Amino acid sequence: MKKSSSINVRTIAFIGMLGALSTVLMMFNFPLPFAPSFLKMDIAELPGLFAGFFLGPVAGALVVVVKILLKLAIQGTDTAFVGEFSNLTGSIVFICSAALIYKKIHTKKGALISMIVSSLLVSVLLIFINAYVMFPLYVRLYGMPMEAIIGMGSAVNPLVKDEVTMMLFGVFPFNLVKHGVTSFFTYLVYKKCANALRSILRVSQEAPTAA
Repeated sequence: MKKSSSINVRTIAFIGMLGALSTVLMMFNFPLPFAPSFLKMDIAELPGLFAGFFLGPVAGALVVVVKILLKLAIQGTDTAFVGEFSNLTGSIVFICSAALIYKKIHTKKGALISMIVSSLLVSVLLIFINAYVMFPLYVRLYGMPMEAIIGMGSAVNPLVKDEVTMMLFGVFPFNLVKHGVTSFFTYLVYKKCANALRSILRVSQEAPTAA
């Protein structure tokens, strides 16, 4: 029981550490040249993807929750929580779907397949989430007409002319690039870091237990 408790404490601390790292990475963001400026590129999902691959989808999702809570505690919200909710939803779908596939195909090739599939899945899903939930919420909460939002897209991307083209040529490629880049960096460093992560979480059977 004591050994199990020690493992749980280390796991919780590990998730918290990755969540904090994810929050820091989230602060280093920038717009992409073909997408409206309110869509920010970052690689903050990388620590959550690590946790999902190493400890499973629940751990990956918890890293995302920690990331959002810390972000709100440090910076607050300037989107009436709409942006945070969108980030939370997309990150959980991306990380959990990749972690579930990797759990079934636990190889280097499986990791690559899982990230390709999850990047495509979340990019398509976010088209519908933005079209039917997030953008209408922005319109309602800020009193900003949809035409103004579309105008922000067409100002940087001439292919954006209406709501449909905003989703197809703005939102979709933005998320594909964002999650594709995150997947690329994760693929490069995960295997190299796996042994170090394993040693952090491993509890030695020879270690004395507390009285």
